[in-house]
Amino acid sequence: MHHRHSTVITCPVRFREDWLILDDVYKFFFEEDENWTSLGEVKIKDASGKAAGNIDYVLVTYDKRGRITNFASLEVQAVYVTGNIRDPFEAYMDNPTPAFEWTGGFNYPKPDYLSSSRKRLAPQLLSKGGIFNQWGKKQAVVLQTLLYDTLPPLTEVEESKATLAWFLYDLVPNENGTDLQLTLNRVVYTMFESALVQFTTFQAGDKADFVHILQSKLDEKLAGTNPATRI
Repeated sequence: MHHRHSTVITCPVRFREDWLILDDVYKFFFEEDENWTSLGEVKIKDASGKAAGNIDYVLVTYDKRGRITNFASLEVQAVYVTGNIRDPFEAYMDNPTPAFEWTGGFNYPKPDYLSSSRKRLAPQLLSKGGIFNQWGKKQAVVLQTLLYDTLPPLTEVEESKATLAWFLYDLVPNENGTDLQLTLNRVVYTMFESALVQFTTFQAGDKADFVHILQSKLDEKLAGTNPATRI
């Protein structure tokens, strides 16, 4: 399909290309020349024994006897999409061409960055991320640069001080320009506590607008024009 804007990574599987993400985050998590592997969909519980969710990937190091010596958490977040996807897909299959476009179609699908970050990623950092942070273990989040750019600015630190790293990837045309290749754009190093506060804090809007809404509701209540506001 033809896209006018940067290709949005809407499926977590796309991040598994050659498992580049594991090799990249390993360098942040552990020392060189350690035996390591990744374990997928690992359940984690809080102090009460209640399930806090599944970790996408836990990277572990192990000794010669196969016993774990260290571990760290990796979460992968693709971009959610709103709108109708089935209709443009069926239209494309009826006429598969590189010049295909659906920009004029009804309910055109588009990326939903808010659901991807505040409604999905933030709760994961609060629950699972909070547990790993209390354990003193490093964490990494893999996401597309487009999604990261919609987040509030995070305070960056040196890699050696970081406890939470954001690995930003994009789909970049290969040398022949025939395929899109998963490519690491940059890594943002942060401290878990400060990043979580900045990430989950909504920027305040115009207070005057909110007071205007309150005044309108108060006027309605005092005038008795809206039965629902009389309580």
